[in-house]
Amino acid sequence: MNTYRVAQVPTANGSFEIVERELPRPGFRHVRIAVEACGVCHSDALFVSAGMPGTPFPLVPGHEVAGRIDELGDGAEDMGWQVGERVTVGWFGGSCWHCVPCRRGDFIVCDNLKIPGYAYDGGFAEVIVAPVDALARIPEALTAPDAGPMACAGVTTYNGLRRSSARPDDLVAVQGIGGLGHLAVQLAAAMGFETVAIARGADKADFAKQLGAHHYVDSTAGPVAEALRSLGGAKVVLATAGNSEAIASTVDGLTPRGELVVVGATPDPMPISPFQLILQGRLLRGCPFGVQDVQDTMTFAARHDIRPLTETLPLAEANTAYGKMMDGSARFRMVLTPN
Repeated sequence: MNTYRVAQVPTANGSFEIVERELPRPGFRHVRIAVEACGVCHSDALFVSAGMPGTPFPLVPGHEVAGRIDELGDGAEDMGWQVGERVTVGWFGGSCWHCVPCRRGDFIVCDNLKIPGYAYDGGFAEVIVAPVDALARIPEALTAPDAGPMACAGVTTYNGLRRSSARPDDLVAVQGIGGLGHLAVQLAAAMGFETVAIARGADKADFAKQLGAHHYVDSTAGPVAEALRSLGGAKVVLATAGNSEAIASTVDGLTPRGELVVVGATPDPMPISPFQLILQGRLLRGCPFGVQDVQDTMTFAARHDIRPLTETLPLAEANTAYGKMMDGSARFRMVLTPN
């Protein structure tokens, strides 16, 4: 095979088109991966819409990639990689090694983070070339459509929970049970937290309980903070739905010295008063991740039988998959496969 197919967007906010390209060779400390699955994440819209400065077009998005290494560049074998290994490439697609955070060894907050689908072609393709520091090994128990979303949606929520101040039996609330939240509820319950799912509408209560939630809060039925306080207050709220108003509505439901961990991305400012944080000693933070975190997430998911709920479509139907993600009809993660 001398060519491969990609689903690319020719211009900002354009439709996806299938294009054949010449098969690339991996460079120094890079590998070429035969893509077996790639999740469709809401963050892909940031690049498709040219919301990031300097977004290159035509654009091949996709940062929830799962596949097999099919060629090594020079130096890749020295870094411990072999042809045939099953790997993921997620939002953390490599670091620059020369900015101040990298020189301090804090690669996951690299100033020049190499996000697939922005810094280089992403996984809406049959093949991707990625640096070796972006790779995480897939456990045997996970299929490619399961592993791909774990490299972004899974690790985002897993890392947010495990690096929080919550301990087993603490009350932990998950705001939103969509693409990120449906994984967060499963993970929180498996970690031993008394888990609260927060979503819109009473009709989601049974589903939340099926995911492992011990309590359900319908955000349309009354103030969310009051509902959390009636349960004793949340030690941690993991905000997974990118809605600043909804995220802010949880703050007064935190315990003293409780923590709001925000992993649902949105550019809109959150209406939170400093008094809400200062007087109760509450914390507000984000939670980035690196490739070892991705591998840890997949290992934990495999051990506890946690999987994303996915709908797979072939690469040729990228427009349909992307549209379902954007209009909220995906249940709960759209995944593209080569065929």
